[in-house]
Amino acid sequence: MVKGSNATLSALSDNVGSVLVGLRWASPNGEGDADVSVLLLGPGGKVRSDADFYFYNNPVASDGSVQLLGKAPAERGDEDRIGFDLTAVPDDVDRMVVAASRYGGARFGELEDLTVTLSDGTGEALLRFAVDDAESVSAVIFGELYRRDGAWKFRAVGQGYADGLAGLARDFGVDIDDDAAEGSALDEGTAEEEDAAADAAGPDTAAGRDTAAGPDPAAAALSAVPSPRRSAEPAAVPGPAPRPRTAKRKITLPRAAKKSLAEHDSWREARLFPVSALKSDRDREARATSVLLSVMAQVPEFGRRLVAGFGAPAGRMETFVEVSLPHGDTPRRPDGVVRVERAGKLWTALVETKTNGNGLKGEQVQAYMDIAARRGYEAVITLSNDVALEGSPLVDVKVDGRRKHKVALWHLSWAEVTYHAQLLIRHEGVGNAAHAWLLQELLHYLQHENSGCHGFQNMGPAWVPVRNGIDDETLCQGDPRALDVVESWERLIRQVCLGLGGELGRKVLPVQRGKRSRDPRELRRAQADHLCLEGRLQAELRIDGASGVLSVGADLRTGRLRVSTDIPAPDQGYPLTWAKRLVRRLAEAPADLHIETLVDGETGGPRGTLEKLRPEPADLLPRADGARITGFRLSLIKGMGSGRGNAETGFIRSVDDAVQRFYGSVVVPFDRATRRSPAKEQVPSG
Repeated sequence: MVKGSNATLSALSDNVGSVLVGLRWASPNGEGDADVSVLLLGPGGKVRSDADFYFYNNPVASDGSVQLLGKAPAERGDEDRIGFDLTAVPDDVDRMVVAASRYGGARFGELEDLTVTLSDGTGEALLRFAVDDAESVSAVIFGELYRRDGAWKFRAVGQGYADGLAGLARDFGVDIDDDAAEGSALDEGTAEEEDAAADAAGPDTAAGRDTAAGPDPAAAALSAVPSPRRSAEPAAVPGPAPRPRTAKRKITLPRAAKKSLAEHDSWREARLFPVSALKSDRDREARATSVLLSVMAQVPEFGRRLVAGFGAPAGRMETFVEVSLPHGDTPRRPDGVVRVERAGKLWTALVETKTNGNGLKGEQVQAYMDIAARRGYEAVITLSNDVALEGSPLVDVKVDGRRKHKVALWHLSWAEVTYHAQLLIRHEGVGNAAHAWLLQELLHYLQHENSGCHGFQNMGPAWVPVRNGIDDETLCQGDPRALDVVESWERLIRQVCLGLGGELGRKVLPVQRGKRSRDPRELRRAQADHLCLEGRLQAELRIDGASGVLSVGADLRTGRLRVSTDIPAPDQGYPLTWAKRLVRRLAEAPADLHIETLVDGETGGPRGTLEKLRPEPADLLPRADGARITGFRLSLIKGMGSGRGNAETGFIRSVDDAVQRFYGSVVVPFDRATRRSPAKEQVPSG
C-alpha cells in the first residue's frame, strides 16, 4: 500500500472476523525499540473514555476486541503483534488507530524499515505498508481500521508527531498527565572522586525505561495514561520514574516458597498434575495435552493469550482430548481440540502434540489439515519441543488451492507455553487466586523432568560431524550440515530468550542485524559459511531495560563460550575516573570477569580480569598517547559442553547457564550499582 490508500478487508479474504496487525522496525545498533498503542474512536473522532487507549499497562480490552500480543518471531526478525476481533468491536466505535511511540527523546529516524502488515484469521498476509518519512518524529500512526457501509477497511496513514505520545493522545481526546514525566540519570560516580579529578565533568545521563507502579491499583476506573516521553534536559533522579498503572491489581504468586510442614524431606507434596506414572512417550503426550488444554479452558487469561495470535476470537473456550474424526477408511484421533464460541460462531483448532525429542510427522499433520479443511475448522496447532523458524518449517504440508476454506497451520513450543505461564503468575497476574494456583501447578508439571516438555534440547545429528570437521579443518563451505547447525543455534537462542524473559518479566529478543528485506534463509546460509571458515557461532540478545546488548559466542575450535556486553564511555570526565568507577560498580561481579578497553581506531586496548584490575584500575588505560577510549567490554568465558543434548554436560545446558550467570552476576549488579550512585545536578548556564 501507499500512504493514504485504503482497502476493504472482505474483498481480500473470507476470514476477516479477526485480524492480526504487525508493526516492524529494524535498529542498526540492536538497541532501538518503541511502544505500540491502539486508540478506539467514536463518531466524533475522539476516544469515548481513557479506557479506549490500549498500551503496555492496559493491553487487553474486556470485550476481547483488542489485545496487544507483544513481540513474536517474524520473517525478517521480530514484530509487535496486535489481535483485533472485529466481530466484538462495539457499535459506537468507528475507527481503531494503530500507533507506536519512542521514549527518552528518541526518534523514529534512528530506526529502519518501519512497516505495518495485516493478516487474516488464517495467518495469510493481506496488506503491507512501509512508512518512509518519519525521520524527526517520536510517534507515528501506522494505520487505522475503520467501518464504511457495514464493512471494515484499512487505511495506510503514516502520520508522525514531533511531540510524541502526548501530541498523538491529545489529538484523540486522551487526558495526559504532564506531571508524570519519566527518565533516568546515569550518574558519574560517588562524591569523593567527583569532588577531585572529575569535577570538570558534568553528569552523564541516559534515558531509561520506567517500571510499572503508580496510583492505587484497586481503583475501578482508568485514571491515568502514559505520560509523554520528553527529550528534556538531563534530570538528576536516582532511578527510573514510575510508570502509571491503569489496570486493576491482579494476583501473582510469591517467588519464595512457604515453609513446608513435611516431617521429612522424602515426603512429596500432592500435585494436581502428577508425573510419577508417566512411563512412555505416549503417556507423556496424552498427559501433557490434557493438562495444558484443561488449564487453557479454566484460566481465560492464559487460554486467550495462547490462541489470540492464531486468529481465535475472544469468547467461551472449551477443550477436548482424543477426539475421533473420520478420515478415509481409518478415523484419525488428534491429541486435542480447542473450540471458542462467540456470538453463536465457532472457531475450532485441532491440536497435535509431541514431547521429549519426538518430532512432528508430516503425514500426520497433513491428514489433520485435510480433515480441518473438510469440516470447516480454522486451524491446526502443533505443539512440540522444537522452536519454529521463519523460512524453515518443521513440517511440509500441501494446501489444496481449489478449496475455498483455508486452514492455518500454527506452531507452539513448550518453551513458549512455559514463558506465558511465567509471565502471568509471576509478573502480570491473573484474575483470582485459583487461576494463579492452576498456572503454578501447570508450570511445575512442565518443568518436571518426567513431563517431556523441556523445550528445544538437541542440536541434531549434524552437531558432532560439524564439530569434528571444524577440529580437523575438513568442513567446507556449502556443507548442508553446517546450515542444520546454524538453524539449531537460532532455535536455541530463541529458547534462551524465552527462558530469561519468563524469569525477568521483560522482553528478551534476539537482535537482527542488517536489512530486514534480506531472506532469512540467505542469512542462515551466510552464517553457515562463516561457521565453516571461522568455527564460531554468534548471537546477540536485547533485554528490555538492561544497559546494553548481550553478545553470545560459541567458539567450536577452542570449545569455549563467551557472553559479553559493551559499556560506552561517558561523554565527559577523565579516563582514570571512568576506570575507577567501572571497577567500583563491578564490586559484586565474579573475579574471573574479563574487562577490555575499547579504543577508537584499534583492534583492542588493555584487558585483564576483574581480580587483577581491582587494585589497579589504571591498567585499563591505553598506553598510546592520544588514544581515545570508546567504551569497555565485560565478558565471562567458560567451557562449553561436548554433547549435543541438554544433559548436564551438554552444549544446550552450557549456553543457557552461561547467559543466566552473566546476566545475574554481572548485568544485574552493575545496573543496581549505577542506579544507587547519586547523580550530580546539572546547573543551566546563562
